[in-house]
Amino acid sequence: MKNMKKILAAVLAIAVLCTTAIAFAGCGGSDTDKSSATDSTTESKADDTAANGELHMATNAFFEPYEYYEGDKIVGIDAEIADAICQKLGYKLVIDDMDFDSIITAVQSGKADFGMAGMTVTEERKQAIDFTDTYTNAIQVIIVKEGEDKVKGADDLKTATIGVQMGTTGDIYVSDFEADGAKIERFNKGADAVLALSQGKVDAVVIDNQPAKAFVAQNEGLAILEEPFENEEYAICVAKGSDLTEKINGALKELKEDGTIDSIIKKYIKED
Repeated sequence: MKNMKKILAAVLAIAVLCTTAIAFAGCGGSDTDKSSATDSTTESKADDTAANGELHMATNAFFEPYEYYEGDKIVGIDAEIADAICQKLGYKLVIDDMDFDSIITAVQSGKADFGMAGMTVTEERKQAIDFTDTYTNAIQVIIVKEGEDKVKGADDLKTATIGVQMGTTGDIYVSDFEADGAKIERFNKGADAVLALSQGKVDAVVIDNQPAKAFVAQNEGLAILEEPFENEEYAICVAKGSDLTEKINGALKELKEDGTIDSIIKKYIKED
């Protein structure tokens, strides 16, 4: 009988231990569920383009007067217009500087909310991203060394060595000349292309008119050809299907109507 009591006591003890273990196992399951819920919340926030009340603008800050550095701060036409748009929409602007060629990818992947870098609207780019309404017009021009006769106009580029900033419309336009025998030298920055021209490594540089003026003013012995190379329109790029396009267009409309955009452009581009 005593043995039977001992056996029953042992069985009860084992049962209690098993029940306790199951209870703890249940708590472990709850912790896992909480962790999953937290991860899900984090992912949801990551999908929100303005989770922290910020909008990130992708740019290449070496394109004066549209975007460039003053000390540690990025300033310029695009920077100020973007800030005005963000104020209208109730967000803080954060500018992310990167290679021009990386801007569209950053917008597509969601690393940036929009791209603004003196970006021309082209059919090719429309395949990858959406564009807002245009906010200004621009002209592509040709920079050459003074006294050099090899490049006197656009037709001469077909047999020249041309410097361009990688991924820009200048790059896109002159790529057509490669079939005619032109050699294209591509640089991460417009300033690097201009330096190559000063050093005689390229015959000409194709770039936007306003940065061209700044580069020529900073580099003695360079000149801009009078004949424009191409006329184009600048707009803001946004991910395909993003509701930001409509919101930005609404802000742009107000900023055009109240004269803000004209005022910003005139601040940086003085009339000749």
